[in-house]
Amino acid sequence: MKTTQILIAGFGGQGVLFAGKFLAYKGLVQDKQVSWLPSYGPEMRGGTANCSVILSDSPVGSPIITVPDVLVAMNLPSLQKFVDSVAPGGKIFIDSTLIDAKVERADVEVFYIPATQMAKDAGFSTLANMILMGKVMKECDAVAFDGNKETLESFIPAKKAALIDMNCQALQAGYDF
Repeated sequence: MKTTQILIAGFGGQGVLFAGKFLAYKGLVQDKQVSWLPSYGPEMRGGTANCSVILSDSPVGSPIITVPDVLVAMNLPSLQKFVDSVAPGGKIFIDSTLIDAKVERADVEVFYIPATQMAKDAGFSTLANMILMGKVMKECDAVAFDGNKETLESFIPAKKAALIDMNCQALQAGYDF
């Protein structure tokens, strides 16, 4: 029985909730039990945003995560707020373009990914979130990497279908980093 609790946090507008929704849909497609719980301030864009994703082989009892196995920090305030809550042995993924702080904990594995810069360099500047998700999928065994296009097609509205291939490229860039 495997359960992975993932907390994704950053500013509104960085795609935090979308990234969490993507992981949740990946879990559904792969027959996992799933919980996705968004949380954001009243400002939405520019305010703080985070979401909790639980992927499990057994039913999820509560969507609330107090001790995440995985933290994805897309800005410094989010890293500072949640770094101490990560379970010992957990993994922390940091957008090192926006966060120059280093994690002092020795009991977690930390990945510094220059996701925002990678996204700008590749021509999809708004997809740093998906670059980070690609790296998360590579380093955590919560969901398999295959089938990303089909997963995206299952929940992206038709009017944004043109963005599916770019999202897949961003996922691949993060996976390959």
